[in-house]
Amino acid sequence: MTTVLLTHADCAGHDTGPGHPERAQRLRVILEALSGPEFSTLVWQEAPLADTEEIALAHDREYVTEILARIPARGHLSLDGDTLLSPGSGQAALRSAGAAIAAVDLVMAGKANNVFCAVRPPGHHAERDMAMGFCLFNNVAIAARHAQARHSVPRVAIVDFDVHHGNGTQHIFAADASVLYASTHQMPLYPGTGARSEHGVGNIFNAPLPPFADGGAFRDAVEEVVLPAIDRFQPGLIIVSAGFDAHRADPLASLELETEDFGWVTERLIALAKRHCAGRLISSLEGGYDLDALAESASAHVLALMAA
Repeated sequence: MTTVLLTHADCAGHDTGPGHPERAQRLRVILEALSGPEFSTLVWQEAPLADTEEIALAHDREYVTEILARIPARGHLSLDGDTLLSPGSGQAALRSAGAAIAAVDLVMAGKANNVFCAVRPPGHHAERDMAMGFCLFNNVAIAARHAQARHSVPRVAIVDFDVHHGNGTQHIFAADASVLYASTHQMPLYPGTGARSEHGVGNIFNAPLPPFADGGAFRDAVEEVVLPAIDRFQPGLIIVSAGFDAHRADPLASLELETEDFGWVTERLIALAKRHCAGRLISSLEGGYDLDALAESASAHVLALMAA
């Protein structure tokens, strides 16, 4: 088996306008990095389009219809101060969700060992009925619901190492004990959620880090909070919200992780996937806004996936 990369040119069509940190160039630098000789065995596939029924597994159907209906014919439409729609945003969002769904199908069918979805817009801030934080549809939440609905996976673990807390993912699953959500993130920071005291129904595990915490503090949080929670949960699938904005070079936050930390956490999650779910792990791109750091960190993440 192998590692699959799912992506699509439509994801570059989500135009966020001049000066926006979540820009199409993010995806270009990742794909350029993953074209290097060390990735020669990485299998590239095009992300399919999700349909509205699949997205509605995690979002209110009315919300899905409204977002797609509001795609402008030209220019931009602001949903909030951070989140924009452009003429290409609908196709990009459907490809991003479609990649996560296809990734689940690949690993559950044994056609891939693991999958990285290099897509945008990101998703982990999108709540059941609200777009925010650059996010339209919650790709990892859709993937988890698809795994349960299509493949009867009884327990799904979602791990989020983006520097920002995935409030949307927590919002969708906080009352559902069949999905575990574990997050490391900077606090205080946008969106203001993710306190250690937020437990859901015993399925939420937040490990907030103070500003300027380094890779050692991050690794301690993963070892002490995230990994034991997953080990006890014994998931049938692990899904990763792979944000790389905790890197020390990132302009939107102030954690001090190094590139190697992202390879390390990927290796640790792979070990748990092998222990509990036959190695089945998928990840989907979230944040990361310094282009060099993003390319290096995503490369470290994918190299660890390929070494599984």
